[in-house]
Amino acid sequence: MSLSVTKPVIRRLSPETINRIAAGEVVERPASVIKELVENALDAGARRIDISAEGGGLSRLVIEDDGKGMSPEELELCIERHATSKLPVGDDGADDLLNIGTMGFRGEAIPSIGSIARLSIVTQARGEGDAWTITVEGGVSSGAAPAAPLGRSGTRVEVRDLFYATPARLKFLKSERSENQGISDVIKRLAMSRPDVGFFLTLDGRKRFSVAAETDDSVECRKARMAAVLGTDFGDNALEVDQEREGVRVTGFASLPTYSRGNSLHQYLFVNGRPVRDKLLGGAVRGAYQDFLARDRYPVVALNVELPTDQVDVNVHPAKAEVRFRDAALVRGLIVGSLRHALAAAGHRASTTVSGFALGAARPEGFNSGPRPAYQSAASHLAGWGSPPAPTEPAQAEVFDPGLSVRMETPASGLDTQGAFTPSAPPAAAQPEPSWPLGVARAQLHETYVVAQTGDGIVIVDQHAAHERLVYERMKKMIAETGVQRQRLLVPEIVDLDENEARRLLERTDELAELGLVIEAFGSGAIAVRETPALLKKLDVQGLIRDLADDLAAYDQALSLKEKLEDVVGTMACHGSVRSGRRLTGDEMNALLREMEATPHSGQCNHGRPTYVELKLADIERLFGRR
Repeated sequence: MSLSVTKPVIRRLSPETINRIAAGEVVERPASVIKELVENALDAGARRIDISAEGGGLSRLVIEDDGKGMSPEELELCIERHATSKLPVGDDGADDLLNIGTMGFRGEAIPSIGSIARLSIVTQARGEGDAWTITVEGGVSSGAAPAAPLGRSGTRVEVRDLFYATPARLKFLKSERSENQGISDVIKRLAMSRPDVGFFLTLDGRKRFSVAAETDDSVECRKARMAAVLGTDFGDNALEVDQEREGVRVTGFASLPTYSRGNSLHQYLFVNGRPVRDKLLGGAVRGAYQDFLARDRYPVVALNVELPTDQVDVNVHPAKAEVRFRDAALVRGLIVGSLRHALAAAGHRASTTVSGFALGAARPEGFNSGPRPAYQSAASHLAGWGSPPAPTEPAQAEVFDPGLSVRMETPASGLDTQGAFTPSAPPAAAQPEPSWPLGVARAQLHETYVVAQTGDGIVIVDQHAAHERLVYERMKKMIAETGVQRQRLLVPEIVDLDENEARRLLERTDELAELGLVIEAFGSGAIAVRETPALLKKLDVQGLIRDLADDLAAYDQALSLKEKLEDVVGTMACHGSVRSGRRLTGDEMNALLREMEATPHSGQCNHGRPTYVELKLADIERLFGRR
C-alpha cells in the first residue's frame, strides 16, 4: 500500500497575515505599544508626552505629544508597512542601515498596531492651522480626513481594543496590575534616557508618574531626573560616571556599594539615548563591583553609552531592545573602568541609607512624636542584611582615659607591616577636627564596635569589617607594586584535607606564593603551610586553607588565581583581620579611623556591608524627642 504525499505549494501570504506576523514580533503586550508610540513622539521632537491607559492598556491607550506633527500625505504613509522618515539615505542614494540616530526606523510599529487593534491618529503639522485624522481597524484604513485643530503642533494616537483581531494573544497576557506595571517601567526607562522631555502617565484615571522637562543637560539636572525616577535615596547615594576612550563615552550614575538591591532589575543601559537590555551591562557592572559586594547583592546603575552610530548595530531585534557593538571589548572595558574610577573617587563614603535604617530601627515602638522621618523609607533596601539582633545583656563599653593619650607632633597612623595599628595622631581628649570625617574615638562596645565623636554627631565602626577592607586594599597595593612580603612560620602549619582539595591547592602553588602563601604537600591529603603574608599578623591558617580549597572548587579550572584575585585576596584579608572580641587601645582605635579616612572604599567591607554608621546629632535628638 503506497502513501500519497501532497507536495507543499508555495504561496504568498496575504497582507493581513503579514501584518499580524509583524505585530507578533513588535507588539508583545500593551507596554510594547506604549514604547513604540512614545519613541515615535521623541523622534518627532516632542518636549512633552502625555500617556494614559485603561484596563491595563487593553481597553484604551492614548499618547499625545507636542512634536512636529504630520501632513495628510505623511499621515497616510505612516500606516503603511516599511514606510519611515527616520532612515537616512547614503551618498549612493541607498538606505543607510549603519548610521541610525533615531529611536525608530523600521516602519513596522504603526501598521502592526493597526492590524490587531482599533487605531486612530489625529495630527497637526508645525506651522499649519489644519489637523487631519485617520483610522485603522484590523488593518483596514479609512483614509486621511480633516479634523478639529489640536491648537498646537503634535500628534494624538488612540488605540482601543488591543488584540481584538488576534484574541489568542490575550491568553498570554498577565494581570491588569502586571500590565500597568509594565507600562510604568517603559515610561520610567524612557524618562531616564531623555531628561529634556516631560513625561506624564495616567493609569485608569489616576496620575501615576509625572516629571517635567529639565532645563538643561547639566549633571545636576540629569541627577535630578534620575532621583525623580529611581527615588531620592538613589540621588543621595549616586556617584557620577563620566569617562571617554577612543570616541566612546560612558556617562550616568552608579550607587555606592552599600546602596544595593537583591536583584539586577535596577540596572539600566542606554546606547545613544536608546534604552536597551544587554548582557554586556550585567557582566561589566559585576566586574566593577566584584570586590565590593556579595554575590547576591546588586548595585543600582544607569549608564548611557555614546558612540558613533556606525560603531553599533541597532537592527538586531524587531523591538530594538538589543544592540551589537563593533568593539564590545572596548565598551565593556570602558564601563568597568568608569565605574571603578567613580568608586575610587568616593573614598570612605558610605550610603546615607545606612544611618537612616539604623535610626528607623532604633525608634521606640509606639513613638509618634511629630511626622515620621523620611529615613524610614530606606529600611527596606537594607533588609537583606537582616535586622539588628535584640540585646541579650547590658552593653559593655570600654572607655579609655583621655589622660593616657599623648599627642604626636609628627602623626603616623595606620597598619604596620605586621598588621598591627601604629599610634594615631589625635589624642582621645581632643575635639574632632574637620580633617577627620570619622571623628575621634571615645569608646569600644562589646570589644567589637568603636564609637567615635564627630563635629556634628557620632560614628559607630565595625572593627572587623573595617580592618578587613584596610588589609584587603593594602594587599592589592602590594601585589601591584612590589609583591606580597612573606613571613616564615617557626613551625609549619599542617592542614588535613581530602585528596581532591589538596590536589587543587598544590596545582596553584606558584600562584599562591605570589600572593604570599607558601605551601607544599605533606603526605596524602595534607598541606604544610610554611610562609604566610607578612601583612596578616594573626592569621587563621586552618580556616584560610579550607576556604581557599572551597573557592578553587568553585572556580573554572581554566581560570588563574590572578583572574580571581579579588576573591582570593578577600578570603585572606578576612582571615587576617582584627576579629570581633579583640580589645583595642585608644591609639589603636584612632589609628583605625585615620586609616579608614585615607583608604578608598573603606565605607564597606569586601562583601558590601557597611563598615560604619554615622548618626547626626540632630537625628539623635529627634529620636529622643528633643526636636
